Amino acid sequence: MEPKSDNTFEITSEELEQGFKDDYNKQNKNKELEDMKKPHKKMSKKKKIAIIVTIIVVVLAAAAVAFFIFNQKRKEEAATKHYSILSGEEIADESLNTKPTYCVQTPNGGDVADRTHVGLTQAPIVFEAIAEAGITRFAAIYQEPTSGTIGPIRSLRQYYLEWDTPFDCTVVHAGGSDEALASLKSGNYRDLTEDYDYMWRDNTMYQAPNNLFTSPKLLSDFSKNNNYNSSNISAFARLKPEEASKKASDNKAAAEPNNSDNTKDNASRTPKPLVSEISVNFGTQLAFNTVYAYDSASNSYYRSYANGVKHMSYVCPSDKSETASIVKDCGEPVQISPKAIAVMEVKESKNTDGYHEDITTTGTGKAWVFQNGEAIEGTWEKKSVKDQIEFKDKDGNTISFTPGQLWISAIPASKGSVEY
Repeated sequence: MEPKSDNTFEITSEELEQGFKDDYNKQNKNKELEDMKKPHKKMSKKKKIAIIVTIIVVVLAAAAVAFFIFNQKRKEEAATKHYSILSGEEIADESLNTKPTYCVQTPNGGDVADRTHVGLTQAPIVFEAIAEAGITRFAAIYQEPTSGTIGPIRSLRQYYLEWDTPFDCTVVHAGGSDEALASLKSGNYRDLTEDYDYMWRDNTMYQAPNNLFTSPKLLSDFSKNNNYNSSNISAFARLKPEEASKKASDNKAAAEPNNSDNTKDNASRTPKPLVSEISVNFGTQLAFNTVYAYDSASNSYYRSYANGVKHMSYVCPSDKSETASIVKDCGEPVQISPKAIAVMEVKESKNTDGYHEDITTTGTGKAWVFQNGEAIEGTWEKKSVKDQIEFKDKDGNTISFTPGQLWISAIPASKGSVEY
């Protein structure tokens, strides 16, 4: 507001606008004060109930959605099947594949009472090769066996150790060759040699030195006491159970002419017979050469020796463990019957002591695989001690094995043979 010469004042438009604003704000402030003094109007009971019901409905709906998602996830997890990396068979949980493994050196000598083993049917993978004088020995690979007793246990050879290595296992043995024992010490292996904290001798039906036994409980104790909590396993490719079942069914159908279909194509089809018997010969000793008889009903191969003796094994009750009397507590033995057989031809010679065998485990050579009633000819390859053996068909494709026990026989190229 500016003064004029006649002592009057002139109001500008800006001042006039500001005056209106001040008056408006004053009125609003007074109204807010009056409103604050007024008593609040209470919410109606019906409105309260409606709000509460709405909140409950929203919470229940959210809970229902969360439960549905959780339930669907559980169903999906339940529908997901898990398979053993060692056996290819279905297991309850994937975590079982990292459980500690055990490679047990097992004799096959004639001094074993009737050569009946204990727990051997529960080894998903068994290697067989000559130890000395034409006598074969096994490296049996175990993970979570249920038989209360396992054995017998014998000494280690270098080539068995090299086959054991990819399984990241505790090597279970009773001494061994100088070469094998030196490799154990220098190679950072899990080593369990003859130890009566974890083993015992059974004199009821076995004779020394083939009477040393262990149990899953004692092996587990050894792992816990040494902080061996898991194994990083390199195993073999496996078919899914349904794939193996279909393959066996197809092979069986191909072996039988379909007389109900008299079409020209079917009439001209020549049935492809199943491979019903396989002879695996390590040398001239019939007591250690083996014969497998294929059983299409169980899709397995019953193992016998070439001298006609069936290869049998006990399965002892898990609650007996080291207190078990194999004769009294373990029932009747059963015939060993692997689901698949792999035979590999290896370079074999006498060790420097002129008695024990020396086998080259790396490189490549001929191989035969028998499973699902058929024979597959091909090759084996092991690139290094740490690498697993890979079996391939004639076209160079990796062979996936039928789920169940896989028996691998290493025969000398110089005197071994396979007949079927």
